[in-house]
Amino acid sequence: MSNASNFLEDELLGLILNQTATTFASAAYVALSTTDPLDDGSGITEPSGGSYARLNVSAGFTITGGGAGSATNTARVSFPKATGSWGTITHFAIFDASSGGNMLIHNSISGPGVTVTTSTTVTFDVGELTVTVA
Repeated sequence: MSNASNFLEDELLGLILNQTATTFASAAYVALSTTDPLDDGSGITEPSGGSYARLNVSAGFTITGGGAGSATNTARVSFPKATGSWGTITHFAIFDASSGGNMLIHNSISGPGVTVTTSTTVTFDVGELTVTVA
């Protein structure tokens, strides 16, 4: 199952099949969501307030070789301590901007989700964030 967004799939097809020039962002940002973002990005529900902000994770993923079509985080991803409720985080997404922008890829987090209340720190250890485009 691919975790690529419709936006990313269209950009890649245009680049490969039509040699349509595309400009990819110079940074990548992890966003958290309390809902499934869906491939078109319409389902994402990011926390609001409580010190939540997307995290820059540029060059922070390693590509699994051998045609596996997946990548995992190579460094610990740790959001700042919440100063309010963020809800129950069940998914993450990678965007090309710190706010707004285009969703590139998404996936669910392992387990039942993380309920974030005041003073909770959301952290993903190396290898805990995996995305697939196979």
